[in-house]
Amino acid sequence: MAGMGTMFLIIAGLLAIGVPIGVSLAIGMLALISINPIMSLQYVAQSLYSGLDSFTLIAIPFFMMAGSIMEVGGLSKRLVRAANSVVGNVTGNLGLVTVLSCMFFGAVSGSAMATVAAIGGVMLPEMVRNGYDKVYATALVAVAGSLGIIVPPSSPMVVFGVTNNVSIGALFLGGFGPAAVVGGLLMIMNYVMCKRLGYKGTGGKINIKNVLVCFKDAIWALIMPLIILGGIYSGIFTATEAAVVSCTYGIIVGRYIYKELNFKKLWEIFMENVSFMGGLLFTFAPIAAMGALFALLKVPILITNMFLSITDSPSLIFLMIFGLLIIIGMLMQSTPAILLFSPILMPVATAVGINPVHFGVFMVVALGLGFVTPPVAMNLFVAQSMTGINIVYITKKAWPFIWAMIAAALIIMYVPGITLGLLNILGFVY
Repeated sequence: MAGMGTMFLIIAGLLAIGVPIGVSLAIGMLALISINPIMSLQYVAQSLYSGLDSFTLIAIPFFMMAGSIMEVGGLSKRLVRAANSVVGNVTGNLGLVTVLSCMFFGAVSGSAMATVAAIGGVMLPEMVRNGYDKVYATALVAVAGSLGIIVPPSSPMVVFGVTNNVSIGALFLGGFGPAAVVGGLLMIMNYVMCKRLGYKGTGGKINIKNVLVCFKDAIWALIMPLIILGGIYSGIFTATEAAVVSCTYGIIVGRYIYKELNFKKLWEIFMENVSFMGGLLFTFAPIAAMGALFALLKVPILITNMFLSITDSPSLIFLMIFGLLIIIGMLMQSTPAILLFSPILMPVATAVGINPVHFGVFMVVALGLGFVTPPVAMNLFVAQSMTGINIVYITKKAWPFIWAMIAAALIIMYVPGITLGLLNILGFVY
């Protein structure tokens, strides 16, 4: 155990001074092996390789690129128009449009930060022009952008499925109910806040003709999730193949139908995602080796026994896991957090009877809070870069929406039917 303590201290120290996660984990692991030679360096090297030797893993870069392609290819503004057409003249209607647009765009991007950038670029100027406080508008976009990883298809759900051998199709199908709960509570909170702040409706009555025109213009963007998810559930293609289909579909729509995507922009998207995936894979490999090390040291069993020694109540254990995930999300991005902690927490959840799909979707929702809770808070930084507002002010305005997300996570946590109901109705095997 002394070696484990040394490893975690080294990892924490390296992360604190800005060393990349993959490097920090590798150095900490080597320090542990030097103290307690439980595995050879040859076995470490083999674990590094086997951690990346996964066909399903290919889905992650393609889903990431698909989100960028959708953003640049003109799909985001058409989704905003479609959302705006069905909201009408209600209190805080532009805030409602923002949340609804984030849900639409999340269904084609799978990325929280891409959702903030795409929807914020359209909705922030519109909200400010119509009298909304700029800080409030920025905070709403930042928090609603977290829906990008909750609405299927979701990149973190792919990571969870790959890491824990859970059906990605089941995770996607289980994500619709929780996404509706999170989006619904954010809309309710926006309505309450706008009522208090005096932001009245700025739209006209819902016009069926306008709704049809807007949805017709956005139809190519809206049917993309249907093609992807329908292909997975019908067995036409796997989740990995679906990611490639989504990329190809986005290129065709953005380049030849909406005609806003050119090959120069496409090359820039490829270059940005290559560097991102290089860093992500450099994190995947040492985490896989660390997973093998933890298995040899029986860390998951020790953690499970620790939780069970405190209480054997599934509700209390789930609540403790939620608190832990909030802290983890504040300090680490969702993907490395899932890679590192889901193999440790999953045995705890299953030991008290929590369904793996339910736990996986809940973990994604809980870590979604990390996108808007400092110090990591990547959504806040993206929103801040778009408006120039001090991130402290954005965080203060974001708190009502953060509380709404916490309430949504608790509802999802204690009502498993929200996650599993659709799978049971459709008879999906998971």
